[in-house]
Amino acid sequence: METESLFLSVGEKYNQLTKSSKKVADYILAHKTEAQFMSITTLAEECGVAEASITRFCRSLGFSGYSEFKLAVAKSSVSGAGGAQADQEQGPYQGDRFFDLCNELYENNVNSIRMTQAQLREDDIHQTAQYIAKARRVYCFGQGGSLILAMEAWGRFVTVAPHFVFIEDSHMQAMAVSLAEPDDLILFVSYSGATRDMLELLRPAKKRGVKIALITHYTKSPGASLADILLICGSDETPLQGGSVAVKMAVLYIIDVLFHEYCRLYPKETYANNIATAEAVAAKLL
Repeated sequence: METESLFLSVGEKYNQLTKSSKKVADYILAHKTEAQFMSITTLAEECGVAEASITRFCRSLGFSGYSEFKLAVAKSSVSGAGGAQADQEQGPYQGDRFFDLCNELYENNVNSIRMTQAQLREDDIHQTAQYIAKARRVYCFGQGGSLILAMEAWGRFVTVAPHFVFIEDSHMQAMAVSLAEPDDLILFVSYSGATRDMLELLRPAKKRGVKIALITHYTKSPGASLADILLICGSDETPLQGGSVAVKMAVLYIIDVLFHEYCRLYPKETYANNIATAEAVAAKLL
């Protein structure tokens, strides 16, 4: 299906849709911009239908599932806002001046952190820091771009906490989870909170009683339903903005806040470990 004709196709097939699918169609057509930011769980709640109904609606339009449909919504919204071809040729920034480009990116990145700060809850950060202190091991997991951010979390905490573990390979992650214990903690990074790889790790972890702290954007998602604690990244990202620096900065801000809260609560241990790791690295510098 040509993405430009997505909304037209919904209208043309409207009378053939089921009652539940018509509810979804009505909402999508009335909220074209908002829909591209929604998780499948949130959209289902807004439409008053089950998540399975969302999936059936997407497949009735020829899409493999909700993710592909949401990407098409984003493309159609861009096209309707001024032409997909022009957007492809000029990129996400449409201005003429380098200074304006720098200003726009600066404002986007600062606003991303500001939105995240507004959604951080002191109790959640405090509780996560306590989970870290009591954990036998803290596994830092993620997939795709989120894997890099999980590694950043490990790299930050390993300077003061020797029980942090980072595993890159998905098979090795699954093996680690299969042996995890209730006194372990998984710190998982997933903006969407709705990927198959994530669920393949978090579901067995939950069954084993492992604590789960999820850094994510959506409070309502399959991953959020499995987490013990949610740390919310406030930055909005459409399917066409995957991997945006603004989101990365928001997640890194959460990691840094969590790191400093952990150090604040346990100053003696973290200070001693920080001195030890700093001295180890200093010996390698010229």
